[in-house]
Amino acid sequence: MTRTITPRLRNLLLLLLAVTGTLLAGAGPASAHAALTGSDPAQGVVVAQPPARVSLTFSEKVAMNRDSLRVLDPQGRPVQTGTPANVRGTTYAVDLRGGLGRGTYTVTYQVVSADSHPVAGAYTFSVGAPSKTVVPDAATAVGGGVVGGLYAFGRYVSYAGFIVLAGGTAFVLVCWRRGAGVRALQRLVVGGWLALTAATLWLLLLRGSYTTTGTLADVFDLGLLGQVLQTKPGAALVSRLLLLAAAALFIAVLFGSYQRREEGAEKRDLTFGLGIGGAVVAAGLATSWAASEHASVGLQPGIAMPVDVVHLLAVAAWLGGLTALLVALYRAPAAAPVEAAAVRRFSRLAFGSVLVLVVTGVYQSWRQLGSWSAFTGTRYGQLLLAKIALVALMVGIASASRRWTGRLTDRAAGSAEAEEAEAEKESVTASTAAGQDVNAGDEGPADAGDDRRAAQLARQRAAMDTARRKRLRDGDTGRYGLRRSVLAEAAVAVVLLAVTTALTQTESGRTEQEAARATTPARSATTAPNGSLTLPFDTGGADGRGVVSLDLDPARAGTNQLHLFVRKPDGRPFDVPEVKVALTLEAKKIGPLTVAAEHITTGHWSADSVQIPMAGDWKVAVTVRTSDIDEVTVSKNAQIG
Repeated sequence: MTRTITPRLRNLLLLLLAVTGTLLAGAGPASAHAALTGSDPAQGVVVAQPPARVSLTFSEKVAMNRDSLRVLDPQGRPVQTGTPANVRGTTYAVDLRGGLGRGTYTVTYQVVSADSHPVAGAYTFSVGAPSKTVVPDAATAVGGGVVGGLYAFGRYVSYAGFIVLAGGTAFVLVCWRRGAGVRALQRLVVGGWLALTAATLWLLLLRGSYTTTGTLADVFDLGLLGQVLQTKPGAALVSRLLLLAAAALFIAVLFGSYQRREEGAEKRDLTFGLGIGGAVVAAGLATSWAASEHASVGLQPGIAMPVDVVHLLAVAAWLGGLTALLVALYRAPAAAPVEAAAVRRFSRLAFGSVLVLVVTGVYQSWRQLGSWSAFTGTRYGQLLLAKIALVALMVGIASASRRWTGRLTDRAAGSAEAEEAEAEKESVTASTAAGQDVNAGDEGPADAGDDRRAAQLARQRAAMDTARRKRLRDGDTGRYGLRRSVLAEAAVAVVLLAVTTALTQTESGRTEQEAARATTPARSATTAPNGSLTLPFDTGGADGRGVVSLDLDPARAGTNQLHLFVRKPDGRPFDVPEVKVALTLEAKKIGPLTVAAEHITTGHWSADSVQIPMAGDWKVAVTVRTSDIDEVTVSKNAQIG
């Protein structure tokens, strides 16, 4: 604790820095999760002649296999030939067979982005004229289902295991060396190692199915496992297993020969060596995440990966050390409770970790969001807001823990005096009992039961001593208050870890917005220059936000064709219960003219022979209903020539 800045003011400054840093805006390329940014033929277009091939452009390079890009005719039959190929940069194409008929075709893609996450989607285009299609929902839920849930659980356990392993050992070496001999702390650290090892093997087995079929039966497919081992995420998981073997040796030394050595120069040298070795292993484990996920692709990977490693190590030092402190407070033997000095050292370690988290978090937030609107307009930004709120809550609870630490320190002298007085009292009692035994022994020769009575007396004295120490420890109000505040911190940390795990699996706000702009470009004018309109909507209900794209072709007086697309904020098509369109020429008091649009496929409605009687500035009103009670009407003017 500093002399010039109060804890309350310091915590407030930390919170303000975290929030301000997260709100930083910037420009640059996409930084995580591949997103579809272009296609040929484009989404929803009607082409006169069948194309020879279909090409897709993503925000970053992706990994594909034979079935990653498929084109289905109106009856749901595949019409692509050969294997998808990288034609240039981030553009991939597949050839189509000749002689395709008229109708609506569905393009589906299922790829793995450079940051290891599977990405899937679908869109439609038409040859000659739109038609009905039997493809119900071609946007495959890759990365979801049972396998997706199991994979997400494995990621959570792997993060938790790393935090407990790295943070627990840091707590022992930096804060409380005597803790190396505490059985509860040993079990905690070994449990973290076991959890991380098991989760890594779990993820390695699930990886193939998670990124391809999504079928639970394919988890033990050796062919898929072989393919995974040739990928960057597979190599990262294997390297993590090798580092865990080194971590096992580290743990064996820490809880073996190290804890048995007496304090002195030799133990200090061993502490230094273990500290260096442990830091190298922990940094290597953290790198196995940074080198295969968000930090490894997109904007400034050379800076982002080291920053991500430091961020993970700071998280482990704070949350893992907090877990170790909680175990020490509750499970350390009464004869050797965790000292106030150890708690103070951890308090300083945690404060330094929070400072590192703020600095690295500022950079990561700017890199993943890039704009203010991404904060509330994307899922990544919303999860990041939740994470900031949880960190702020933990900092607030930590300030209470620091106050209890101060009280614990103040009571140390008083507790020592009480312990000495209690020990002296019990010594007098034991001496009296021993005197009585001696007097009894003067009356006659000792019998065979004397040894048993002596052993029983020794056990009673040891039990009384342990009970006395436990009573004094539990009677310390500072220690009791510290227990409760640390327990509250740990409970929030469990939720924080879940939110962080979800963040690592969520498309960054920067990429999501760039993909949406590429597929549904916004218009700033109040009147569109032709019949193409983009209208954001929000019905206020669950899943009630999205964008309506409407095209009138040829946008002239007479007969027109209407195409309407409903998309989520991330650009993915989705169906709503009802969509209604009305046209009004207010200057001539014509309308509203209702247009009956027919549902074609997921998120796509169409209407032929839309009659517009005259040219002018027409108001196009679209009513979107997302549930029985949630409905909104949005409108924009279109200049009809």
